Amino acid sequence: MKLSKICSNLEYRCLKGSMETEVQDIVYDSRKIKQNVIFVCMTGARTDGHDYIPDAIKKGASVIVVEREGTAGQIPEHITVLAVPSTRKALALMSAAFFDYPARRLITIGVTGTNGKTTTTHIIRSVLENSGKKTGLIGSNGAAVGELHIPLKNTTPESYELHSLFHKMTEAGCECVVMEVSSQALKLGRTDGILFDYGVFTNLSPDHIGPNEHDSFEEYLACKSLLFRQCQYGIVNADDSYYRDVLQGHTCQVTTFSAAAESHVKANAPAPTDNPAEAGSSTEAAINLAAYDIENLNQNGRLGMQFHVHGIMEGKYRIFLPGHFSVYNALAAMSVCRLMGIAPDTIRDGLEQAKVKGRMELLPVSKEYSMLIDYAHNRVSTENALNALQQYHPRRLVCVYGCGGNRSPLRRYDMGEITGKYADLCILTCDNPRFEELHAINEDIKVGLKKGGGKYIEIDDRREAIAYSMSHAESGDIILLLGKGHEDYQEIKGKKYHFDEREVVAEILQEMEVSRSF
Repeated sequence: MKLSKICSNLEYRCLKGSMETEVQDIVYDSRKIKQNVIFVCMTGARTDGHDYIPDAIKKGASVIVVEREGTAGQIPEHITVLAVPSTRKALALMSAAFFDYPARRLITIGVTGTNGKTTTTHIIRSVLENSGKKTGLIGSNGAAVGELHIPLKNTTPESYELHSLFHKMTEAGCECVVMEVSSQALKLGRTDGILFDYGVFTNLSPDHIGPNEHDSFEEYLACKSLLFRQCQYGIVNADDSYYRDVLQGHTCQVTTFSAAAESHVKANAPAPTDNPAEAGSSTEAAINLAAYDIENLNQNGRLGMQFHVHGIMEGKYRIFLPGHFSVYNALAAMSVCRLMGIAPDTIRDGLEQAKVKGRMELLPVSKEYSMLIDYAHNRVSTENALNALQQYHPRRLVCVYGCGGNRSPLRRYDMGEITGKYADLCILTCDNPRFEELHAINEDIKVGLKKGGGKYIEIDDRREAIAYSMSHAESGDIILLLGKGHEDYQEIKGKKYHFDEREVVAEILQEMEVSRSF
């Protein structure tokens, strides 16, 4: 493809070489440089792509894109050099052009927020697929293109990988893509140049603040708000205290949802309309989709929620995911799908079929007690999960968890305090210690546990900790395996070891059956 075509929407200066240069690919990782590619010099938290210009020259890159024009002097005249204000934005715009703008051929749905992104994207996909719309998925659990699953390094991939995935989806016949849009992705321009059809805001609380993430909560919030300047419809949780802040400077048509007190939502919810998009112009006072008569649901051991809605939809709905927050995730999905013109009965069926790996995922272990896996690994998501399960009145609530290494110690104090407050017993164990010592991580957790007043034991090996919880389970218990969720590995001293809690639990069950037979 000619460089001029790839740069058709790009602001640049050609410092040397020709815009008629033919290129075969775009790379930003110096290890992937080969002949006849564009090398984009991206500046990251740890490395600067400009430092790898000599490597790019040696390996035969035909085009080099820089932010710092002063680095062009070392580049031979036969190599084309483009100077741009931002190499990150340049990568996004060039990648879109290189793959022939696949996002424009998809209905694009982006979900942002501190908690609930993964669950909401899966619910939306479940409804859309139930309506007959083949839908791609991108997020914390990886990417899904039809039956193909693609692991991802980041919740929202770098822009080149993102457009490559969009291209795969269009080639596979997808009509829609629903994806998690992280604050880091918005900060680093991974979604630059994409006009989302729908942007969703779930909620906001302090998280991802620290080295290599966000400098402050204010920056975190500001990054989240960027989504609503690059989408046509914004669907927001009006019960979140930051929703007005997230909408600051928005350019989209806004639709709101609420699961607050019945008297509030019934008073503000508008009447249904034959054209749901007409309702997508909420004022600050109006609620477009309101849930009320919210109840816990336990149907033959399947935990979930049931509720009525009023506004752009009417009637009774169920979702087999426990917790009040599951109603919020359902409302977000319902709002998007109704604005897309999906029929209410189809939405109802899609909700009831929705399953999310590692998000309040119920494991079939026993009729005597329940066991769930959840990815919660911060204060808010952990409190949400534990509070939700307490509503089912377990005999004991048992938590098996650790915390990640090389992350803010505040998460450990918070996890300890919250589990100490809600759980009857905590079993401290290993999560992803990375390059930290497990003992040091758990000492931080214990600071919070003591504050929360919780009982705990320590079992360093996570498999042994899970086995202990199962062998000592009492009738009516709920056991929650926290922190790993969808992950199928443990990261220790720079190496990833296979560890899938579903497999581990199945193996322990089998071993317990064998031991009972003797």
